[in-house]
Amino acid sequence: MAPDAGVKPGVAEQVRRNPLFAELVLKRSRFGWTIAIAMLVVYYGFVLLVAFDKPLLGMSVGGGITLAFPLGLAVILVAILLTGLYVLRANGEYDDLTRRIREGLQ
Repeated sequence: MAPDAGVKPGVAEQVRRNPLFAELVLKRSRFGWTIAIAMLVVYYGFVLLVAFDKPLLGMSVGGGITLAFPLGLAVILVAILLTGLYVLRANGEYDDLTRRIREGLQ
């Protein structure tokens, strides 16, 4: 299906020319790449620890639990946190820009 399917003729081009649309694309792209890179650093950092520093991860932190467990849990929590940050920004700043772009079409 074409990306402009169901859109009135000329509207898609009008949106593309809107400076607010360019701002929206830039902000979403920049923030998306930033959190994606952050998540990759956290995830692959953990994987590299597993691969190259097993004694560190095998250290006991109490009650028979090794350091690997809280660090693995931290990886999951960071993913949830980053998702939450993106949702907050999307529901605030990005939705506001989208609303302003739509208003400019009328």
